[in-house]
Amino acid sequence: MAPFHVVKVQPQEVSVIENKITSYNNSKAPFIQEQPFINLNFCIKDDSGLIIAGITSLMYCWGMLFVDILAVDEKYYKNRLGSKLLSPVENEAKKLGATLAHLDTFDFQAKDFYLKHGYEVFGILDDCPKSHKRYYMKKVLG
Repeated sequence: MAPFHVVKVQPQEVSVIENKITSYNNSKAPFIQEQPFINLNFCIKDDSGLIIAGITSLMYCWGMLFVDILAVDEKYYKNRLGSKLLSPVENEAKKLGATLAHLDTFDFQAKDFYLKHGYEVFGILDDCPKSHKRYYMKKVLG
């Protein structure tokens, strides 16, 4: 057997690893999306063009929406900008065939916001970071 070496991955090599798991996953649970990964990213800008809120999300492989980042500048927290970003992303994902959304958030972030938007907690990671909780949440998209 040839020797093996553990080395750091170079940035241009990441896609090789991604392709290995994507190919394997597709062989075990065939993708239902024609395009396996669809970015659904939006932002809200003020009159000067400054981004004051944004959302990054990914609809992947089996009609699943992963909400990665939803960020709103603190001075705009009471302007419902989070809702103005989350709802269109969910609606766009539903139009594209999404059936489930999921995300994670910390206890000092937006758990209650997501609960108000129909998400439910399905897992909690304690002490992540120390003395805090990380919540894993999901929502069935109608």
